[in-house]
Amino acid sequence: MTSRSWADFRSAEPDFADSVRQRFELYRHHVLATLRKDGSPRVTGIEVDFWHGEPFLGMMPNSRKALDLRRDPRFAVHANPGPDAGMSDGDVRISGRAVEVTDPEVLARFISERKPPEPFHLFRVEPAEVVRVGIEGGDTMVIQSWHPGHPLRTVRRGNDDGSAATAP
Repeated sequence: MTSRSWADFRSAEPDFADSVRQRFELYRHHVLATLRKDGSPRVTGIEVDFWHGEPFLGMMPNSRKALDLRRDPRFAVHANPGPDAGMSDGDVRISGRAVEVTDPEVLARFISERKPPEPFHLFRVEPAEVVRVGIEGGDTMVIQSWHPGHPLRTVRRGNDDGSAATAP
């Protein structure tokens, strides 16, 4: 899995990166997927904090999700779909690596500026894939995806019978 920084992603696709950030900022709580020790998935709630333009994941000390990420940094975080589930704001997901922040100066700045409950684990997001799925024109599903080193890819899927498109 190739990953880069969020700044690399934003530099390559600024409009898409901004739309993904805005979608995450619509709601406070999202869904994080990590890998358990036995390789099975773990899905838990999470807040995504965009600090200095980069997404960070904060967790309680020694929480299962933090221990999962310390052992295997691969993750996916899915934006809260919202109350109507109509996809009017799109469906957004980031997957990649979560790298624990251990630099005392960075942690001190984060604590000073964000005032999180302490103690905590802080992970920086390195995206390997960013995906947005939305509905356009009432019946066309639009899938946008970005991977490091590749341009933004957009696929449109419509139904010939005129019914609304649904996610696979």
